[in-house]
Amino acid sequence: MHVVVTGGGSAGHVTPALAVADVLRNRGVMVSFVGGRSGLEEGIVAPRGVPYFGITGGKLRRYFSLENLLDAGRVFVGIWQAWRLLGRLRPDVVFSKGGFVAFPVVLAAWLRGVPVVVHESDFSPGLANRLSAPFTEVICTSFADTRIDGFDGVVVHTGSPVRRELLEGDASRGRARLGFDDARPVLLITGGSLGALDLNRTVAEALPQLLQRWQVVHVCGSGRELPQAQPGYAPFGYVDDGWGDMLACADLVVSRAGANAVFELLALRKLQLLVPLPATASRGDQIENAAYARAQGYCHVLRNEALSGDALVQALDDVWADREAFARRLSTFESPDAAECVTDIIQDLAAERS
Repeated sequence: MHVVVTGGGSAGHVTPALAVADVLRNRGVMVSFVGGRSGLEEGIVAPRGVPYFGITGGKLRRYFSLENLLDAGRVFVGIWQAWRLLGRLRPDVVFSKGGFVAFPVVLAAWLRGVPVVVHESDFSPGLANRLSAPFTEVICTSFADTRIDGFDGVVVHTGSPVRRELLEGDASRGRARLGFDDARPVLLITGGSLGALDLNRTVAEALPQLLQRWQVVHVCGSGRELPQAQPGYAPFGYVDDGWGDMLACADLVVSRAGANAVFELLALRKLQLLVPLPATASRGDQIENAAYARAQGYCHVLRNEALSGDALVQALDDVWADREAFARRLSTFESPDAAECVTDIIQDLAAERS
């Protein structure tokens, strides 16, 4: 059996896909990954020993731009490249995690008669997955209440795939790597693989106050200039190896509200402050994700528009003061083993086809 996994544009599309790929490989299934040519996806996938194939992709925008004309051409080139690639790889199933690079692969799979399983992370489906839906047999969702308008196939609530190494992180290893002691709590701040400029600026403004209470690990984003490290403050660009250990040692996490980040923190029962991207910088999916987590009592939310050094410090103080109540509510969070569930669906679909 051979499964082609696709998805990209950010690490948020790649890392959950790799959680499924790991389970597939553990079950003896051949896995290949198709992503973009920016280097981001390949940099995450290749070290894991999964064969990687890059195709051309065009950004899928929800607004008018002259760039759409150029990107439409890139999408058609990507479809042609994916069609030829799938003809060579001859997969039994394609699994898509979404992102702009995934749609050409999904359409090419449909043209080749290869069944497709899609996973939607966010509360409401993204553009790539909405475009992919007519060519898809099964859509898996992170949220039980997610609805896919106009989709006639099977929708299954699986939760969000979480990599095994995150669940097996070790707090003592994390503190040792960071050079942190046990005297003060650890605050982990991350804006995702691409970083968050507003969040980074706010951290720089608030750092003197933060260091009075916390030891701070700050993931600034790939390609960004790192601030100067100092005692109790450890900045990084992007972390893959050892990320589970860093999360394990964190007493409180500040994060954007991408669905994968939210579900990872929930799976780890982490005290969290979410700072969702504003609607002006996204389609509003992070606001929806954060609203879901807050409604369940799992987190505190700080609006991006309200970000400032003082606001961040105050929000952290509020969360920390209420940490026992948050911990009780987080202990009730339950989610299926999404990577195993999705893998079962993929293998069942392949068996029906054979």
